Amino acid sequence: MKTSRHRFLLDHATRWLTALAGLCILAVLAILIGIICYNGWERLSWEFLTAAPSEGMTAGGIFPAIFGTVALVFVMTIFVAPAGVFVAIYLSEYANRNSWFYYISRQAVNNLAGVPSIVFGLFGLGFFVQFVGKGIDRMTGGAELAYGQPALIWAALTMAVLTLPVVVVSVEEALQSVPRSFREASYALGSTKSQAVFRVVLPHAMPGVLTGSVLAISRAAGEVAPILFVGAAYFLPQIPTRLNDQFMHLGYHVFIMSTQSPDVDATKPLLYSTVFVLLALTFILNAIAVVIRARMRIAQRSV
Repeated sequence: MKTSRHRFLLDHATRWLTALAGLCILAVLAILIGIICYNGWERLSWEFLTAAPSEGMTAGGIFPAIFGTVALVFVMTIFVAPAGVFVAIYLSEYANRNSWFYYISRQAVNNLAGVPSIVFGLFGLGFFVQFVGKGIDRMTGGAELAYGQPALIWAALTMAVLTLPVVVVSVEEALQSVPRSFREASYALGSTKSQAVFRVVLPHAMPGVLTGSVLAISRAAGEVAPILFVGAAYFLPQIPTRLNDQFMHLGYHVFIMSTQSPDVDATKPLLYSTVFVLLALTFILNAIAVVIRARMRIAQRSV
């Protein structure tokens, strides 16, 4: 009886402590968002959203930073989504769990997830910019650096490598959640392995694929350290028109204004408004992916 009572009390205490911890996290998040919204709404205007920065970024707007952030996320998604899906399909459906190649691949995914983001920036600078970019310039015989310098394409590839483990893990879990009976029914109808995977399993796991994309977008929109070396510019009033152009980024814009401004009080309203736009942009990108995922789930249930 005493043991049962102790277990009952411990279970309830754990529940209350967990609920209290969750409420504390929600309270801190609400306070942060409230402060940002309260202070950021004051400076927000159509001109601020559509104009280019001027006077050392203390006047004007942040449109090049908004455009650069969206372009970075879009190009990164083009690279990371197919790569993450194919890696997850291999690990979940094709790999021999007892092979050394599967073990190395699994360890690589796990280790990449734990690497600090600044290390990915150094990797992007050394591999994409110095090795791949300058290699392309040498092959084309150009006198000036076209690809062997920080650019949007190298920042997107660096962020793709950074977010690849997130996509792989989420897509793999989605594939494993598809019932085994779906595969067996497909095989019974004469389907090959690839037909069963790509025509039956993957369509039913597509909401999980979009979940991985949402997580990748959330991380890519807010990361600053990796793009410091491979593409982000301090002050660039014009928007990038080519993949090998540098770009402005909202997170990097906030970092520069908060650390390099000689008058913190003068730039504080700009900081709050820029952070507010960054949060709103991240929420909008996530909301688009969530809506698409919800529509796909409804379509699957109606079939």
